[in-house]
Amino acid sequence: MSRFVLLLHRTLWRLAILLAVFPAAAEQLETTTAIRQLLPDEQRFDGRVEAVHRSTISARTSGEIVELPFDVNDYVPKNALIARIDDKQQKAALDEAVAGEARARARLGEAESDYRRKQRLFERKTVSKAVFENAETALKTARAELEQARAQLAQAREQWEYTRVRAPFAGVMIARLVEIGEHVGVGTPLATGLSLEKLRVEVAVPARYARHVRENPQARVQVPAGDEWLESREISLFPFADPQTHTFTARVQLPDGQHGMYPGLLVKVAFLVGRRQALLIPDSSIVHRSEVTGVYVVDAEGRVHFRQLRVGRPGPGGMRVILAGLEEGEAVALNPVAAGIALKQQAERNGHE
Repeated sequence: MSRFVLLLHRTLWRLAILLAVFPAAAEQLETTTAIRQLLPDEQRFDGRVEAVHRSTISARTSGEIVELPFDVNDYVPKNALIARIDDKQQKAALDEAVAGEARARARLGEAESDYRRKQRLFERKTVSKAVFENAETALKTARAELEQARAQLAQAREQWEYTRVRAPFAGVMIARLVEIGEHVGVGTPLATGLSLEKLRVEVAVPARYARHVRENPQARVQVPAGDEWLESREISLFPFADPQTHTFTARVQLPDGQHGMYPGLLVKVAFLVGRRQALLIPDSSIVHRSEVTGVYVVDAEGRVHFRQLRVGRPGPGGMRVILAGLEEGEAVALNPVAAGIALKQQAERNGHE
């Protein structure tokens, strides 16, 4: 009898400790009801990130490479010097064109002065008409020569500027195709670069979803190594299918800027293809134990049960889609910690009954 009394005292003492340490467990659990809502129906596919601006810069004049300020993997600002070609030949041609333009301007000045003088004399009838017409012809010729000299000067200056090869956009150099000392000609590839500020994702869309993508041009792209998604409404769907895979190619434009995306990466792309009913509960009520995912369900009698679930994608407002393991209208505990304590106390009470 004394042994029974001792066990009873120990049990009451344990219950007292539990109630003192976890007072919330003794209170009624706060619950919510699993509900169904109409949610956007998305289909997710793998896509490859690529640069919108990617180009190979080629030489537009000939000469020896004398400077290469950037190497592979370097960030290159817009209009920065990529390569410099020896400009002795182009500089000589430019100097000659400058001198030719100056001579043509001087000849034009002389022709204008002579024309005005001959015109006054012709009006006074002191020179013949033929002399006046010769002066007029000389003036027109001088003007034409100046225009030609200016065109040659512009061409020479352009050829000289071609010795300074500059970046057409800001980006990263991914290939340098020449070295210092090499002789290049017109059309010789110098370097390849791409922009990280303007990216897009290319996705193969199955034929059965192509119409939905065309009618609802909106998509979400998942940022690698995170739960962040980038929204996009700039989607171009190719008007023809691939004859091998029978899929349509879609290009999803990403927002400008760096988002942890790099060309060549594989990412998930979600397209809106309709709407469907989904069962939702708060994401904070879900418990993850090793490989088991579940929730604490409270029945009509107030008993707590742990229920294993199969969960889907996140829903709006901190909710989570439930694929299996729960029925609409069932009550789930909002505080998993308090529910776990209540379940443990419930088990201990049942063990002593």
